[in-house]
Amino acid sequence: MCTTMNDLTIIEPRICELVRELTDAPATGGVADALRPVMSEVIDQAVASSQGGKRLRALLSLDAFDALTASHHDTGSSAHTAMLDLACAIEVFQTAALVHDDIIDESDLRRGKPSAHRALEHTVHNASIGRGLGLMLGDILATACIEIARRAARHLNNGDAIIESFLTMQREVEIGQVLDLGVEMTPLSDPQALAAASLNVFRWKTASYTTIAPLLFALLAAGVEPAKAQQQALAVGEPLGLAFQLADDLLDVIGSSRNTGKPVGGDIREGKRTVLLADALSAADASDQQELRDMFEAAHRDEQQVKRAIELFGKTGAIDRSRERISTLWKQSQTAITDLELNESLDESGKRRLTEACARFIPIDLR
Repeated sequence: MCTTMNDLTIIEPRICELVRELTDAPATGGVADALRPVMSEVIDQAVASSQGGKRLRALLSLDAFDALTASHHDTGSSAHTAMLDLACAIEVFQTAALVHDDIIDESDLRRGKPSAHRALEHTVHNASIGRGLGLMLGDILATACIEIARRAARHLNNGDAIIESFLTMQREVEIGQVLDLGVEMTPLSDPQALAAASLNVFRWKTASYTTIAPLLFALLAAGVEPAKAQQQALAVGEPLGLAFQLADDLLDVIGSSRNTGKPVGGDIREGKRTVLLADALSAADASDQQELRDMFEAAHRDEQQVKRAIELFGKTGAIDRSRERISTLWKQSQTAITDLELNESLDESGKRRLTEACARFIPIDLR
């Protein structure tokens, strides 16, 4: 299904190359010899933090672009090369967001390695300076991804609209992070309000850059008129992004550490206000509802409580409800793809390729 430009063996080294170039000091001035070591550590950590991951966002953008331009471009064209860099820019933005997320959440690990600020704390032997360097690393990466997108957009259709959309994506995720912190203060006494708030966070913090923006960039780069591109990206990408986050939250409960790479029940340990929790609270009897409230309002949850919470999620039907939500949203996304009427390149074969690209976001047993 994918062209050679949509290969992780192409994407990974290109991301590292771009990050190493654009996290270093610009040529507008020099860095003093005494300060070069710390600058080098930050650059090395930027590259290390950018390595790994499934690259779902980059692959979606590239595959969607291919589906939309199959009869117009070959894989060696300047447009495909620029699209590769634009896809990489999304991944660099995600790394910036994760670096900041880990500081906010005080996370020690990311993808099985020390999180960026923890690694820098260890390197400089100073917790305060290490956190500060981590914060600035996230900022540098956030600026770098804009420059990557700017350079790429010069060689694509709707270049100005692509840059505007890239900046809008960043704003949406930043708003999403604010709302994500706000949802943690949402009272557990109103499960419906909690579910609505959590889904709203998913729209802003996750769907915005995970599914909507990658599709929007592909549509714009393929020459689709900006207003129509926005409408179609939302129609396909919003339900897909919500389903993706719901699936991620569900796998945190029913998955295995071997498959997910994360400890089971991580969200429960952290006391996160999720849609899964809201659904459990809605369906629970008075006793179980109070038990869940007490558990999630406490400062910490031990392993026995994590197991008990998972048991209650199953008992109340919240796990089944989450599966239903994911299935419904995935069907909405599929219907939106079927209804796409954009150009002669997007025939039934193209729509099938686009559906397959979107399906990566939903584990097959949760669709």
